[in-house]
Amino acid sequence: MRVEFGVLGPVTAWNDAAEPLALRGPRHRAVLARLIVARRRVVPVSRLVEDLWGPEPPVDAVSSVRTFVAALRRALEPDRTPRTPSRLLVTEGPGYALRADHDAVDAWRFENLVTPSTPSTPSTPSLSSLSSLSSVSAEPAPAEVAERLKTALDLWRGPAYADVAEEPWARAERTRLAELRLTAAERRAEAQIALGAVAEAVADLDAHVAEHPWREDAWQLLALALYRSGRQVDALSVVRRARRMLREHLGLAPGPRLGRMEEDILRHAEHLDPGPQGSVARVWAQASAAYDSMVPSRARTRLESTAGLMRDLAVTGGGGLEAARRHRVAAVAAAEQLGDPELTARVIGAYDVPAIWTRSDDPAQAEWLVAAAERTLLRLPPGVQAAARAGLLATVAVESRGTLPVAETPTGAAVRPLRAARQAEAIARRLDDASLLAFALNGVFMQTFRRAGLSGHRDRIGAEIVSLAARHSLVTYEVLGHLIRMQSRCAVSDFAAADRHASAADALSDRHELPLVSVFTTWYRALRTAMTAPADTAEAAYREAATSLTGAGMPGLESGLLPLALLCLSVSRGETPTVASDADWGPYGPWVRPLLLVSEGRLREAAELLRSVPSPPRDLFHEALWCLLAQAAVQAGEPTCMRRAHTALTPAASELAGAGSGLLTLGPVAGYLEALTAQR
Repeated sequence: MRVEFGVLGPVTAWNDAAEPLALRGPRHRAVLARLIVARRRVVPVSRLVEDLWGPEPPVDAVSSVRTFVAALRRALEPDRTPRTPSRLLVTEGPGYALRADHDAVDAWRFENLVTPSTPSTPSTPSLSSLSSLSSVSAEPAPAEVAERLKTALDLWRGPAYADVAEEPWARAERTRLAELRLTAAERRAEAQIALGAVAEAVADLDAHVAEHPWREDAWQLLALALYRSGRQVDALSVVRRARRMLREHLGLAPGPRLGRMEEDILRHAEHLDPGPQGSVARVWAQASAAYDSMVPSRARTRLESTAGLMRDLAVTGGGGLEAARRHRVAAVAAAEQLGDPELTARVIGAYDVPAIWTRSDDPAQAEWLVAAAERTLLRLPPGVQAAARAGLLATVAVESRGTLPVAETPTGAAVRPLRAARQAEAIARRLDDASLLAFALNGVFMQTFRRAGLSGHRDRIGAEIVSLAARHSLVTYEVLGHLIRMQSRCAVSDFAAADRHASAADALSDRHELPLVSVFTTWYRALRTAMTAPADTAEAAYREAATSLTGAGMPGLESGLLPLALLCLSVSRGETPTVASDADWGPYGPWVRPLLLVSEGRLREAAELLRSVPSPPRDLFHEALWCLLAQAAVQAGEPTCMRRAHTALTPAASELAGAGSGLLTLGPVAGYLEALTAQR
């Protein structure tokens, strides 16, 4: 006789005719449940005694357990010959094990249906199983997913292990199964939406969020289902109701995804509806009109929505990036005028656009934004959400790149950006907020230029960002992580890995329409060409890469870059620099000019400049500019600058100068250190 067991509800067992078996009393069911929780493993008798009666069991507890087991064996194997060993509830070593078939327990069948990538053999569950619905290597069709999950959910007859709900040993398993059940219900609704069965999905999700109002994914899916059924106003209302419910009734801080969902609905983001472009334009107009009619022109909601729109606009291309920067400042200024520091914090923190280049496109604007973030930090009342503070701190760290080593508060107190970055990171980790952590890590990356030779540190940051972003579908941050790793692997001549990260960034860019990514990967490939190709081919590659910057909206990257790259190309090949008379060196002039004077034979003037030249900016060109100074100092015989360059470059002795930028290189730093040592 085949026996099946049920724990997705009251603990029970059925024979092969689907008839319930007489399991007798609650202690018998508790023993059976405890053995099922063990998943075919042996449970010692001593453990069963402790789990059934606690730390002070009766004197006959062991004999009672044996009595319960004997009764269960008679119920589960009524045809077994007396004194023959049980094949189902077996004695082994110091205890007992239930050797049920792998598909004989409804909870095990449920898990296999929900997570089809897992082996059929039941094993000790882990938290990762709760997220495996979205990590299957081959994505099944929505119809298959919907049907499979319906079958899985139909197995439930009530709360899991209902007879032993209060037992400590059942608590973790009950919680895990309940969480998996909720996730399965949401993924089934997601599949229904993909199939176009939005009316059914709306009905299911409406009941789901009523019973489980803390489930943000369910609220988002309900809003999406309403949106795709043409009920855009209701979709917007659901998102706002969710945020209000989480904040006011449950005391939870709504996650950033709900805010983005609201913004996506308001601007009719294409990914919300796979319909044709004509339909998109029509619905965008309808949604915009609905927003204008529902939201008063002076409402704070508009400022928050604007900030979100600017974040998305910034990654659409050069014109979008420039417009986003301009409107971002206007939104922050307007928020400050309203005198609401919490609103201002949300508006500032919403612009979590990944940043890879270490020189600001608009230093004056960056300085203003840092000051605004500092003012807001001072004005936030005690007890305000930690996430809001973390967003402000991350903003300080990111916007303080390159030319802002210290941010000044309105009271004159200095806030060091590195400290701000670390505080933002600590808060984000404590809150377990993935998007906030990615933003904070971007700030940490921007503050890893306090000295040369830190490419390994940046590589670890990039690796964490890639992993974090991939797990949480933070596409723009996943791109950022790959670009950081492309740079850092290039710095240590690991071009195979750098190539892989460049390709990964390009693939994500193509899939998600992120045109600015190609600027960095195109320049990287020009660098790769410069490492091996003849000089004229390398120069042509750089000039071609420079065209990608036209209209890209990144003056902080574009200014002076092509002349610097061509100069580094000449120096790395041991050639005398030949520079066009009209070359625009942008911000790099002070560190280039001494070498140009040397190349013209004006050694005394070069030495004079070298004695007073400031240290290069602490950014991605830090090592490259020091190497240019080192080359000039050696040839001009200027000892002070040689000592400074040697001290600065020593930590990067194993790296390629400038290659950590992913754009250009002067060759091994070690060569410049050798030349400096020889002249000392």
